[in-house]
Amino acid sequence: MTLLTEQILYKVIKKRPNQSHKGTYGRILIIGGTQQFGGAVIMNAIAAVHSGAGLVTVATDAANFTAIHSHLPEAMVVDFNDDLTPYIQTNDVILIGSGLGDRVDLVQTTFSAVSEKQVIIIDGSALTLSAEHHLTWPKGKLILTPHQMEWQRISGIAIAQQPSDALNLMARDKFIKKPVIVLKQFHTQIYTDNGIYELSIGGPYQATGGMGDTLAGIIAGFTAQFNVTTLSDTVLAAVYTHSAIADELAKTQYVTLPTQISQALPIFMKKYAN
Repeated sequence: MTLLTEQILYKVIKKRPNQSHKGTYGRILIIGGTQQFGGAVIMNAIAAVHSGAGLVTVATDAANFTAIHSHLPEAMVVDFNDDLTPYIQTNDVILIGSGLGDRVDLVQTTFSAVSEKQVIIIDGSALTLSAEHHLTWPKGKLILTPHQMEWQRISGIAIAQQPSDALNLMARDKFIKKPVIVLKQFHTQIYTDNGIYELSIGGPYQATGGMGDTLAGIIAGFTAQFNVTTLSDTVLAAVYTHSAIADELAKTQYVTLPTQISQALPIFMKKYAN
């Protein structure tokens, strides 16, 4: 296992070329947020925009539109009860599952419409629904972001056995197309084609609702725009960034809120752009 360090940020985060436009930095579609859990996709979107994504569209319950526009006028919205296929097919990165509740129909539609060239990040409810309904995983470049209970549902590996890297690798090998797996825990582990990486930073000041939604949004923002490095390296940089900002905030705060991490992204990332 390799310890993840700050060096990954210098490798991935790059200075923006003068000859560029919003399309240069990727198009993201975020699918989730029932009426009850609209905050999840708001935090997804705030993180994606603040990490530098060029265009972000949120497919969600129409009840969330006003809140999204109030928090983030930079994002576009669409009703997730409409036909999402055209939106899925025209975006570079799809993030699905945060606050999605029991909408397995949306997961099925998304999985069917994603192409091999797209990145799809599967988070939250979409992971649970995939396990419960034994769905076939999509064709795209897969990134899974489970916490330990979600990984237990997907892999069949009990939480008590998950410290065994070998068992987690065996479960990953069962996928036809091996995903990047961000296994969220005290020391988050990232399973990639280049090995297993462990995060040694972060702490209990991150234990609050929405922290995973923000992480998923940062991963979406990074994978949308930083496409020169490998997908694995880009995910590693996003995971490190999320906790590194939390560490900085925790120097003067008892807890670090997910939205504070997102707000700090542009200044933090500027330090590493080269």
